[in-house]
Amino acid sequence: MLRALPRPRTPLSPGGAEVLRLITEQRFPVCLTVHANGRRRYGYWLPLAPRGGRGGCYMALPTDECDALHSAGRIVLGEPLVDPAKTTYPVRAAARGAATAPHALTA
Repeated sequence: MLRALPRPRTPLSPGGAEVLRLITEQRFPVCLTVHANGRRRYGYWLPLAPRGGRGGCYMALPTDECDALHSAGRIVLGEPLVDPAKTTYPVRAAARGAATAPHALTA
C-alpha cells in the first residue's frame, strides 16, 4: 500500500515569513484584490487604534512574497467576491498537509 509523502517545504525568506505570520495570525483579514487590468494587490485594513490614533489605513503586502507563498501552497484563496472593476479573494494560511489551493490565479 502506498501513502502520500508530505511535500518538502522550501525555506521562507524573512519577508515571506513575516507575511505568513500576518496571514496566520488572522488579527486582520488579508485579501487579494485582482483589478480588471490584471494588477494584483494583497493587503489588509488596519483599523484606527484607540490609543495614539494610529492606523485607519490600508496596508499593502509585498505581492512577490505573497505570490511565492501561494505558489508554494502555504496560503490559499477563498471564494471570490466579483464586481465589474475587481475580484477580491480572502487569503488564509493553508492547512498543514494541504495538497492544492482552491483557486488558481491566471496571469
